Amino acid sequence: MSEQLPDGSWPWLHRVGQWISRRPLRLPFRVKVHGADRVPRTGPVVLVANHSSLLDGPLLLGMVPRPAVFLIKQEMFKGALGWFLTRIGQIGVRRGEPDRTPLLAAVRVLKGGGLVGVFPEGTRGSGDVDNAQHGAAWLARASGAQILPVACRGTRRPEGSGRRLLPRIDVLFGEPISPAGGKGRAGLVAATDTVRTELVELIAELDRLVADRTEDDVRGKRA
Repeated sequence: MSEQLPDGSWPWLHRVGQWISRRPLRLPFRVKVHGADRVPRTGPVVLVANHSSLLDGPLLLGMVPRPAVFLIKQEMFKGALGWFLTRIGQIGVRRGEPDRTPLLAAVRVLKGGGLVGVFPEGTRGSGDVDNAQHGAAWLARASGAQILPVACRGTRRPEGSGRRLLPRIDVLFGEPISPAGGKGRAGLVAATDTVRTELVELIAELDRLVADRTEDDVRGKRA
């Protein structure tokens, strides 16, 4: 597993981190995962997910049935948490700075057959994909990786709402894709548009699933 994690990572601690994400971290939530069988078990994969809250990354780490490396904002790499994130193989990214070092580290992981997770918005927000960046498409093109779109809903507490009891979180894995696109910047833009479109459509599909289930729950209560 070491070739699927950055240099300096501890594979055994990575497994511990994934166990924490799969078990203790999920206890306060009702988590429903759709399409987990679509995650490729081998080969280079760039996982691309919408970003609603700080919970998205940690939860996805445990949902992926293989080692997973996420690009995380550098501000998280401080103190004991920063040490832990580094040792379990996560990569820090400085937002707004032209530093390709993290991307090159991610490419090495992908060329080793690993999985790298990216949140295209770069910062937390509505969880929609209004301003996707080129990072995911660039990584896929540089490494020959497939792109795996993932949609998350429920990790962000609605504005003005109080604390929720066992909030429901839904995660939908899409079908892996190989983004088309020619060479140069035009090809990168085309590939980025493909990623953005796939993720937007997947989010809409998940919203429909959640709405249908909510309607079924209401009908069940009335029956």
